[in-house]
Parts: sequence; structure tokens; C-alpha cells
Amino acid sequence: MLKVVEAPLAGHPDKVCDHIVESIVDEYLRRDPLSRMDIQALGSHGMIMLGGIVDSRADFDASEIARAVYEKTGYADAVEFFVNLERPSEEEGRAIVRGGAQGTAIVHGYATRETREMLPRAVVFANLLARRIDDLRRTDTRFSWLHPDGKLQLATEGDRVVAVTAIIEHDRSIEVPHVQAHILENAIIPVIGNADHVKILVNPAGPFTRGGFEANAGVSGRKVLADTYGGLLPHGGIALAGKDPLKPGRAGTLMARFVAKQLVAEGVANNVFVTAVYSLGMAEPLLLSARSGQGEDLTQLVTERFDFRSEAIVERLNLRRPLYGACATYGIFGREGLPWEEVER
Repeated sequence: MLKVVEAPLAGHPDKVCDHIVESIVDEYLRRDPLSRMDIQALGSHGMIMLGGIVDSRADFDASEIARAVYEKTGYADAVEFFVNLERPSEEEGRAIVRGGAQGTAIVHGYATRETREMLPRAVVFANLLARRIDDLRRTDTRFSWLHPDGKLQLATEGDRVVAVTAIIEHDRSIEVPHVQAHILENAIIPVIGNADHVKILVNPAGPFTRGGFEANAGVSGRKVLADTYGGLLPHGGIALAGKDPLKPGRAGTLMARFVAKQLVAEGVANNVFVTAVYSLGMAEPLLLSARSGQGEDLTQLVTERFDFRSEAIVERLNLRRPLYGACATYGIFGREGLPWEEVER
């Protein structure tokens, strides 16, 4: 079966926006763990706008966080920041006080024995390759000609990688054949291994020397497929970036992954798919479903063992702490040290 996924590099404009809002979420949670927020970022041609709602005792300059992230990503051009963060409406506040969900959400979780990370092989390879290219740019002076922007497509069939496309920003002084040869030798082959019979394209349309916000726009929450399962599974369309952990989209997505991974690790099934549906103001999910890859209904098992209320999820996984900026790139799953990835024995 052919599986194709996309992975943006850290300097892709959408990912920069994600990293900015997630770092702001972390700072609010660091100063006030009970902070509630839903923040979005839009960047384009010399400006980055931060907007949304925040309810917190913390007080700091969000533009300073945004600027630090922007510069750490590898950009040095002048950018103007605009911040417009307001308090939530009274209606939403009443729903929260009652213990209900802060919005509607359809969330999915998945785990598989296909890889050590319990993710589809294509997702693992794509994220590894994106990280590898970014690491070369950041740490190896031989690759100082690499610029931050770019994205990848990677396809697998069975247990083989069959195609890789890399679109990578580079210095104007570097010719495309140089980019192609060095990315193949130093990034693609070290990640996927033998490249025989693999279709590989690196900057197939020619030079890519003007990227980032100088050339394009970026919006937080737009790379929701790359953040999770690469588009290989259904997605409810809920963005996670910029949201506090009590939001059902965030809490439910992390819990669904936690539960699926737990059941696979226990040997209940080789593949587990979990779905939860939340409605505004309702504490319990409106609907909850869990199935194995073979179609076995695991819903009763999951319902009996796991509490999918947002408050309970936040408590169980200890989510009111700065966890989110560190996983704003290369996917939020399959990484060590994150509570939703831990397997309880």
C-alpha cells in the first residue's frame, strides 16, 4: 500500500507561526499553569500578527517571545510584530466554570507496531529527514549555504521508501546540482539507507533562494496533518498550536494517541484507532469509539479504563506545563519524554 506524507522544515512559514504560538503557550503555563488561551499567528512580508484570547494572571511581552523564536529559527531579516490578545467571552467562561468542553472537536488517535515509535513508517522517515536537514544547517559549517525554509514529501510502499521530494531554500551563490548532491549524500541516504530504486527529487523546479516570510505567508495551525499522522488517517481539522491543554482538541488528541499506544504496547492489537467527539459545554465526549486494525470493537474496554474528560486528561498526563514549543516541529508523536508517549506498565 502506498503511503505519502509531507514534513515541513523548521523555517517553513507555517511552522514558524506554530513555534511562536506554542512558545507563548509555554510561557503562560510557566508563569500561571491555569492559563487559558487560544492564540494564532499570521506572518507575511515583514510582519507577524498575534491574535486570539488569553485568560491568565501572567503578564509579559508576547512579541519578545515571538522575536526570539523567529531569530532562533535562523531568520535575520527585520520583522514587525503586532499583538492583539483579548480576554475570552462570558459565554465561553460559563462553559468552562461548569467543567464543560471549551469548544467542539473531533479527535483521532492511532498507534501501530509498524515501527518502534508506533507510527506509520512514512511519518517516522519524513520527520527524521526534516530534522536531519535542519541539523545540518544549524550545526555543520559545511552547510552554511542552507536557509531555513523548505518541506519534504516522502512515500513508502510496504516497508520500503519509494520516493522522496525535498524543496530546500539555499544561498544564491550555490548551484542546484550542489544542493542535490549534498542533500542526497548527507541527509537522504543517512536516513533512508539504500537509495537504489528510490525516486529522489531535490529542488526539481530549480533554485529556491527566496523563502520564509520574505516570499510567502505563514499561518499557525495549518500543518495539522504533518503534526499528527501525516494525513494517513482521518483528521477532525482541529489545530493544536496555540491552545491551552484544557481545550478538547488538544487534550483529546493527546489522550487518543496515549490510549492507542497503550493498547498496542499491551498486545491488545497490532493497530488501534481511537475517535472522540466533544461538544461545547459538555464534560464527557459526546461519542467515543475504538477499533483494532482488524475491525475488533474496543470501545467498551477504552470506556472502562480511560477518562476522556478534558480535566481528567490534563490531570492524568500533567499537561499544564511547558511542553509544547519543543514539539512544534517534526510532529508531536513518536518522541521520547512526552507524557502522551509514555506507556504505563
